[in-house]
Amino acid sequence: MAPPASDFFFVTCEHGGNRIPSRYHDFFRGHEELLRTHRGYDLGAIRVAREMAKALSAPLLVSTISRLLIDLNRSPSHPQLYSEATRAAPEDIRREIFRRYYRPYRTKAETQIAQAVASGMRVIHISCHSFTPELNGEVRNADLGLLYDPSRREEAALCQRWRTALRSSAQALKIRLNYPYTGTADGFTVYLRRRFTGNEYLGIELEINQKHVRQSPAHWHRLRETVITALQDALVQAPEALAPSWRSSGHTAFRAAPTPSNRERNT
Repeated sequence: MAPPASDFFFVTCEHGGNRIPSRYHDFFRGHEELLRTHRGYDLGAIRVAREMAKALSAPLLVSTISRLLIDLNRSPSHPQLYSEATRAAPEDIRREIFRRYYRPYRTKAETQIAQAVASGMRVIHISCHSFTPELNGEVRNADLGLLYDPSRREEAALCQRWRTALRSSAQALKIRLNYPYTGTADGFTVYLRRRFTGNEYLGIELEINQKHVRQSPAHWHRLRETVITALQDALVQAPEALAPSWRSSGHTAFRAAPTPSNRERNT
Protein backbone atom coordinates (compact mmCIF):
# COMPACT_ATOMS: atom_id res chain seq x y z
CA MET A 1 0.00 0.00 0.00
CA ALA A 2 1.35 3.43 -0.90
CA PRO A 3 2.12 5.90 1.90
CA PRO A 4 -0.82 8.14 2.80
CA ALA A 5 -1.10 11.54 1.18
CA SER A 6 -0.97 13.13 4.62
CA ASP A 7 -1.08 12.36 8.30
CA PHE A 8 -3.99 13.17 10.58
CA PHE A 9 -2.90 13.89 14.16
CA PHE A 10 -5.31 13.10 16.99
CA VAL A 11 -4.70 13.65 20.72
CA THR A 12 -6.71 12.12 23.55
CA CYS A 13 -6.62 12.01 27.35
CA GLU A 14 -8.76 9.30 28.91
CA HIS A 15 -7.96 10.09 32.56
CA GLY A 16 -7.85 13.87 32.55
CA GLY A 17 -9.88 14.61 35.68
CA ASN A 18 -11.47 13.24 38.83
CA ARG A 19 -14.99 14.60 38.48
CA ILE A 20 -17.93 12.54 39.73
CA PRO A 21 -21.37 13.65 38.47
CA SER A 22 -23.71 14.48 41.35
CA ARG A 23 -26.02 11.60 40.48
CA TYR A 24 -23.31 9.14 41.57
CA HIS A 25 -21.92 10.93 44.63
CA ASP A 26 -23.43 8.43 47.06
CA PHE A 27 -21.34 5.61 45.61
CA PHE A 28 -18.19 7.53 46.55
CA ARG A 29 -18.92 8.13 50.21
CA GLY A 30 -15.79 6.96 51.96
CA HIS A 31 -13.79 7.16 48.72
CA GLU A 32 -13.39 10.95 48.59
CA GLU A 33 -9.67 10.90 49.37
CA LEU A 34 -9.09 8.21 46.75
CA LEU A 35 -10.39 10.55 44.07
CA ARG A 36 -7.50 12.94 44.77
CA THR A 37 -4.84 10.27 44.27
CA HIS A 38 -3.38 8.55 41.21
CA ARG A 39 -6.35 6.21 41.34
CA GLY A 40 -8.72 9.07 40.57
CA TYR A 41 -6.95 10.60 37.55
CA ASP A 42 -3.67 11.06 35.69
CA LEU A 43 -2.06 14.13 37.21
CA GLY A 44 -0.83 16.58 34.57
CA ALA A 45 -1.95 14.51 31.57
CA ILE A 46 -4.69 16.87 30.42
CA ARG A 47 -2.28 19.82 30.36
CA VAL A 48 0.12 17.91 28.13
CA ALA A 49 -2.72 16.78 25.87
CA ARG A 50 -4.04 20.31 25.36
CA GLU A 51 -0.63 21.75 24.57
CA MET A 52 0.26 18.87 22.27
CA ALA A 53 -2.99 19.21 20.33
CA LYS A 54 -2.35 22.93 19.89
CA ALA A 55 1.23 22.34 18.73
CA LEU A 56 0.13 19.71 16.20
CA SER A 57 -3.05 21.57 15.15
CA ALA A 58 -4.81 18.33 16.05
CA PRO A 59 -8.33 17.55 17.26
CA LEU A 60 -8.40 16.94 21.01
CA LEU A 61 -10.66 14.60 22.96
CA VAL A 62 -10.43 14.56 26.76
CA SER A 63 -12.44 13.20 29.64
CA THR A 64 -12.61 14.83 33.07
CA ILE A 65 -14.75 12.04 34.53
CA SER A 66 -12.79 10.06 37.09
CA ARG A 67 -11.50 6.66 36.07
CA LEU A 68 -13.05 5.49 39.37
CA LEU A 69 -16.50 6.00 37.85
CA ILE A 70 -15.58 4.04 34.72
CA ASP A 71 -12.19 3.57 33.08
CA LEU A 72 -12.31 4.78 29.49
CA ASN A 73 -8.96 3.11 28.76
CA ARG A 74 -10.23 -0.39 29.60
CA SER A 75 -12.11 -2.80 27.38
CA PRO A 76 -15.77 -3.42 28.32
CA SER A 77 -14.94 -6.91 29.62
CA HIS A 78 -11.97 -5.84 31.76
CA PRO A 79 -12.44 -6.64 35.48
CA GLN A 80 -11.28 -3.12 36.39
CA LEU A 81 -13.62 -1.27 34.05
CA TYR A 82 -15.49 -0.24 37.22
CA SER A 83 -13.71 0.57 40.48
CA GLU A 84 -14.52 -0.68 43.94
CA ALA A 85 -16.83 2.34 44.29
CA THR A 86 -19.03 1.44 41.31
CA ARG A 87 -18.45 -2.28 40.82
CA ALA A 88 -21.11 -3.13 43.40
CA ALA A 89 -23.61 -0.60 42.05
CA PRO A 90 -26.88 -2.01 40.68
CA GLU A 91 -26.54 -3.33 37.16
CA ASP A 92 -28.88 -0.70 35.73
CA ILE A 93 -26.67 2.05 37.19
CA ARG A 94 -23.52 0.51 35.72
CA ARG A 95 -25.24 0.23 32.34
CA GLU A 96 -26.29 3.87 32.61
CA ILE A 97 -22.72 4.98 33.37
CA PHE A 98 -21.47 2.95 30.42
CA ARG A 99 -24.09 4.48 28.14
CA ARG A 100 -23.58 8.08 29.32
CA TYR A 101 -19.80 8.26 29.54
CA TYR A 102 -17.92 5.27 28.18
CA ARG A 103 -19.69 4.66 24.88
CA PRO A 104 -19.91 8.33 23.74
CA TYR A 105 -16.21 8.94 24.38
CA ARG A 106 -15.00 5.82 22.62
CA THR A 107 -17.47 6.23 19.75
CA LYS A 108 -16.49 9.84 19.16
CA ALA A 109 -12.80 8.95 18.96
CA GLU A 110 -13.35 5.93 16.73
CA THR A 111 -15.65 7.87 14.40
CA GLN A 112 -13.14 10.69 13.99
CA ILE A 113 -10.37 8.22 13.20
CA ALA A 114 -12.56 6.28 10.77
CA GLN A 115 -13.49 9.47 8.92
CA ALA A 116 -9.83 10.45 8.55
CA VAL A 117 -8.93 6.97 7.30
CA ALA A 118 -11.84 6.99 4.85
CA SER A 119 -10.54 10.26 3.40
CA GLY A 120 -7.18 8.64 2.66
CA MET A 121 -5.18 9.90 5.63
CA ARG A 122 -3.07 7.96 8.10
CA VAL A 123 -3.94 8.67 11.72
CA ILE A 124 -1.26 9.29 14.33
CA HIS A 125 -3.00 9.07 17.69
CA ILE A 126 -1.20 10.20 20.86
CA SER A 127 -2.95 9.15 24.07
CA CYS A 128 -1.61 11.17 27.03
CA HIS A 129 -1.17 9.60 30.47
CA SER A 130 0.95 9.90 33.61
CA PHE A 131 2.16 7.41 36.18
CA THR A 132 3.03 7.51 39.87
CA PRO A 133 6.72 7.45 40.79
CA GLU A 134 6.14 4.44 43.04
CA LEU A 135 3.68 1.55 42.84
CA ASN A 136 3.31 -1.18 45.44
CA GLY A 137 6.64 -0.26 46.98
CA GLU A 138 8.51 -0.33 43.66
CA VAL A 139 10.10 2.87 42.36
CA ARG A 140 9.42 3.38 38.66
CA ASN A 141 12.75 3.67 36.87
CA ALA A 142 11.84 6.12 34.12
CA ASP A 143 10.92 9.75 33.54
CA LEU A 144 8.96 9.08 30.35
CA GLY A 145 7.48 6.00 28.73
CA LEU A 146 6.42 5.54 25.10
CA LEU A 147 4.03 2.63 24.60
CA TYR A 148 3.42 0.98 21.22
CA ASP A 149 2.93 -2.38 19.51
CA PRO A 150 6.34 -3.78 18.50
CA SER A 151 4.72 -5.72 15.65
CA ARG A 152 3.65 -2.42 14.05
CA ARG A 153 6.73 -1.18 12.26
CA GLU A 154 5.69 2.46 11.96
CA GLU A 155 4.69 2.74 15.60
CA ALA A 156 8.05 1.32 16.66
CA ALA A 157 9.94 3.64 14.29
CA LEU A 158 8.10 6.75 15.50
CA CYS A 159 8.73 5.91 19.16
CA GLN A 160 12.40 5.28 18.48
CA ARG A 161 12.74 8.62 16.68
CA TRP A 162 10.87 10.36 19.51
CA ARG A 163 13.18 8.79 22.10
CA THR A 164 16.24 9.80 20.07
CA ALA A 165 15.01 13.39 19.82
CA LEU A 166 14.33 13.47 23.56
CA ARG A 167 17.76 12.11 24.38
CA SER A 168 19.35 14.71 22.14
CA SER A 169 17.69 17.64 23.91
CA ALA A 170 17.16 16.20 27.40
CA GLN A 171 20.05 13.99 28.39
CA ALA A 172 18.99 14.14 32.03
CA LEU A 173 15.77 12.23 31.30
CA LYS A 174 15.43 8.47 31.26
CA ILE A 175 13.10 7.51 28.40
CA ARG A 176 11.97 3.89 28.14
CA LEU A 177 9.95 2.09 25.49
CA ASN A 178 6.93 0.04 26.58
CA TYR A 179 7.43 1.01 30.21
CA PRO A 180 5.94 1.16 32.82
CA TYR A 181 3.42 -0.90 30.85
CA THR A 182 3.52 -2.77 27.59
CA GLY A 183 1.94 -1.17 24.57
CA THR A 184 -0.07 -4.32 23.91
CA ALA A 185 -1.77 -4.46 27.33
CA ASP A 186 -5.50 -3.76 27.48
CA GLY A 187 -6.16 -0.17 26.43
CA PHE A 188 -7.91 2.06 23.92
CA THR A 189 -5.04 2.07 21.41
CA VAL A 190 -5.02 -1.74 21.48
CA TYR A 191 -8.73 -1.78 20.61
CA LEU A 192 -8.21 0.74 17.81
CA ARG A 193 -5.40 -1.33 16.31
CA ARG A 194 -7.91 -4.13 15.86
CA ARG A 195 -10.15 -1.76 13.92
CA PHE A 196 -7.50 -0.20 11.68
CA THR A 197 -4.43 -1.53 9.91
CA GLY A 198 -0.87 -0.39 10.56
CA ASN A 199 -1.00 1.62 7.33
CA GLU A 200 -4.08 3.45 8.56
CA TYR A 201 -3.47 3.98 12.27
CA LEU A 202 -0.56 4.54 14.66
CA GLY A 203 -1.49 4.48 18.34
CA ILE A 204 1.10 5.72 20.85
CA GLU A 205 0.59 6.13 24.60
CA LEU A 206 2.72 8.79 26.25
CA GLU A 207 3.41 8.17 29.96
CA ILE A 208 4.98 10.92 32.11
CA ASN A 209 6.29 10.34 35.61
CA GLN A 210 4.19 12.45 37.97
CA LYS A 211 7.25 13.49 39.97
CA HIS A 212 7.86 16.07 37.23
CA VAL A 213 4.33 17.46 37.51
CA ARG A 214 4.88 18.05 41.24
CA GLN A 215 8.09 20.01 40.82
CA SER A 216 8.31 23.74 40.14
CA PRO A 217 6.04 25.30 37.50
CA ALA A 218 9.13 26.22 35.47
CA HIS A 219 10.42 22.64 35.53
CA TRP A 220 7.03 21.22 34.56
CA HIS A 221 6.64 23.74 31.74
CA ARG A 222 10.13 22.93 30.44
CA LEU A 223 9.38 19.21 30.43
CA ARG A 224 6.14 19.64 28.49
CA GLU A 225 7.87 21.84 25.94
CA THR A 226 10.69 19.32 25.57
CA VAL A 227 8.35 16.36 25.06
CA ILE A 228 6.23 18.12 22.46
CA THR A 229 9.14 19.62 20.54
CA ALA A 230 10.86 16.22 20.43
CA LEU A 231 7.70 14.68 18.96
CA GLN A 232 7.61 17.39 16.29
CA ASP A 233 11.25 16.67 15.48
CA ALA A 234 10.52 12.94 15.23
CA LEU A 235 7.61 13.57 12.87
CA VAL A 236 9.65 15.86 10.63
CA GLN A 237 12.33 13.18 10.40
CA ALA A 238 9.86 10.53 9.23
CA PRO A 239 10.98 9.54 5.70
CA GLU A 240 7.51 8.47 4.61
CA ALA A 241 5.66 11.57 5.77
CA LEU A 242 5.15 14.83 3.97
CA ALA A 243 6.73 17.79 5.74
CA PRO A 244 4.23 19.07 8.32
CA SER A 245 3.05 22.67 8.15
CA TRP A 246 4.82 23.45 11.43
CA ARG A 247 8.45 23.26 12.40
CA SER A 248 9.83 22.70 15.87
CA SER A 249 11.22 25.83 17.44
CA GLY A 250 14.36 26.17 19.49
CA HIS A 251 13.95 25.67 23.23
CA THR A 252 16.05 25.59 26.35
CA ALA A 253 17.71 22.26 26.99
CA PHE A 254 15.93 20.32 29.70
CA ARG A 255 17.69 19.96 33.02
CA ALA A 256 16.08 17.85 35.70
CA ALA A 257 15.29 19.61 38.94
CA PRO A 258 15.82 17.87 42.28
CA THR A 259 13.16 15.22 42.85
CA PRO A 260 10.82 15.95 45.78
CA SER A 261 9.69 13.29 48.18
CA ASN A 262 6.58 11.60 46.80
CA ARG A 263 5.12 8.37 48.08
CA GLU A 264 1.80 8.53 46.20
CA ARG A 265 1.12 5.49 44.05
CA ASN A 266 -0.48 5.35 40.64
CA THR A 267 -1.31 2.85 37.95
